[in-house]
Amino acid sequence: MADVVADANMDAVQRRLMFEDECILVDENDKVVGHESKYNCHLMEKIESENLLHRAFSVFLFNSKYELLLQQRSATKVTFPLVWTNTCCSHPLYRESELIEENSLGVRNAAQRKLLDELGIPAEDVPVDQFTPLGRMLYKAPSDGKWGEHELDYLLFIVRDVNVNPNPDEVADIKYVNQEQLKELLRKADAGEEGLKLSPWFRLVVDNFLFKWWDHVEKGTIQEAADMKTIHKLT
Repeated sequence: MADVVADANMDAVQRRLMFEDECILVDENDKVVGHESKYNCHLMEKIESENLLHRAFSVFLFNSKYELLLQQRSATKVTFPLVWTNTCCSHPLYRESELIEENSLGVRNAAQRKLLDELGIPAEDVPVDQFTPLGRMLYKAPSDGKWGEHELDYLLFIVRDVNVNPNPDEVADIKYVNQEQLKELLRKADAGEEGLKLSPWFRLVVDNFLFKWWDHVEKGTIQEAADMKTIHKLT
């Protein structure tokens, strides 16, 4: 009964996305095996009992000063509300334009769509050919007793100066940070200061890849860091 009440109290926008959006189910080798609602893909009971794994992406957008755009997820998000994370995190959907495997084009199409949905960034500010897919990681993370993530996540980098107009249904706050400012953010999160929390997938990228990749961004050598053959299984 508690679950029914919780679902009834779900924000209307988030509820619509949960039931209408169809995520792409994959196996641990990133082979498409089907599709399922966003709702079911994020139920820990389903994740554990059916080993549901879905394709996702995480965008890291830098401006021309090589500062990284972060967002704080809105309070109405079903999973990980009010946590700080990278620029945009979402899912390619089970539709023709977002299932294209070649050069990760489907995922890049989805990233362009979602940057507009969440942050109001116009498509012309983030052309799909400007995204650099750097790697893939597989992880599982509970959000609370009911919800969680089990994703095969494409990590996409892009350097662009963009117009940002956040959607309050998706985003509570934004900020650009340089490397030192992000390290201070990490320190505060680790110390539990200011109630600051980071998303688990963002923390995995930070701890395993971000700063060395960021150096490549600043040097203009980001293509050298790309490895789309390996699927990093992280916990």
